[in-house]
Amino acid sequence: MPKFNALRLALPALCAGLLSLTAPVNAEETVHIYNWNDYFAPDTLQEFQKQTGIRPVLDLYDNNDVLEAKLFAGSSGYDVVFPTSRPFGARQIKAGLYQPLDKSKLPGLDNLDPAVMASLKELDPDNAHLVPYLLGTTGLGIDVTKVTAALGEGTPTDTWAVLFDPAQAAKLKGCGISMLDDPTEAFAAALAYLGRDPNSRTAADLDAAEKVLRAARKNVRYFHSSQYISDLANGDLCVAHGYSGDVLQARSRAEEANKGVTVGFRIPKEGAVLATDVLAIPKDAPNPAAANAFIAFILQPAVIAHITDHVKYANANTAATPLVSEAVRSDPGIYPPAAVKEKFIVLKTPTDKAQRDLNKRWTRIKAER
Repeated sequence: MPKFNALRLALPALCAGLLSLTAPVNAEETVHIYNWNDYFAPDTLQEFQKQTGIRPVLDLYDNNDVLEAKLFAGSSGYDVVFPTSRPFGARQIKAGLYQPLDKSKLPGLDNLDPAVMASLKELDPDNAHLVPYLLGTTGLGIDVTKVTAALGEGTPTDTWAVLFDPAQAAKLKGCGISMLDDPTEAFAAALAYLGRDPNSRTAADLDAAEKVLRAARKNVRYFHSSQYISDLANGDLCVAHGYSGDVLQARSRAEEANKGVTVGFRIPKEGAVLATDVLAIPKDAPNPAAANAFIAFILQPAVIAHITDHVKYANANTAATPLVSEAVRSDPGIYPPAAVKEKFIVLKTPTDKAQRDLNKRWTRIKAER
């Protein structure tokens, strides 16, 4: 009996030893990233792996609500995510979905614009969880030739009327109109068009905005938050409610294709949402050390400048600005002048109840035909 017990105790150790002979000595380290579509330079992830030896695994989304649903469900498996700071990042911090940054491993934080950091500090005390990635506005992407032909020479296109004035939108329906599949953005635009507070959540204001959006619905070809990039570039849309960098990417693609499509970006005079997308580490991230390494990589001025050149979104890294190409730095659609910045809308974080109401209204609007 004692011999049998000794053998039984020895077997697990023996098996473990045999298994160790066949297991890899150094398993490849990975960092799992969840980001927007077309939001890195083509070689960003390859360069990160070259510098660190950590293999990046990338999944894509095109809607803040998709990301938020995964985070609230838990066990997403992601180490680094890229939410928009307001209202999504603010709500997610409040829910305890992110872990604090290890700032001792992020020396590049010193290069970040103090004004941007101060704006984030309002929703993220001590800037403990969020690192600014890229900044952009929401506006209108247009096929200049088709819109001019439909509306007539001299008709203003820097206005939400292009989308929400039934008479104008009806003329543009045939060449294609798209809207972001995002209730917060859609209602902010409609409220701005009406001259009301884009952050209002009163029933009267939301009813008025919903009426505008319902009227626009019949002229909208589809709701999507990334498809419009290729469709604008190919001439398959003439108006897209979209993000500045996405529209400018479409412009670059159209120029490269050289098929006669001229894409323009317009910041509506009634006001446009200013967004800061950020990097954050989920509370249950499998590899937070690799997440911090990735954020440190993104904070390198040369890295983020190269990303800005490719995706056409400004960044908050002041040391990177001189490294951004002159064509991008001088583009008012990417780095707007002060007079345009005055029109920007900074979204506030609504209550959970208010957001649910907004989501329900949006679902009803999209379902109509």
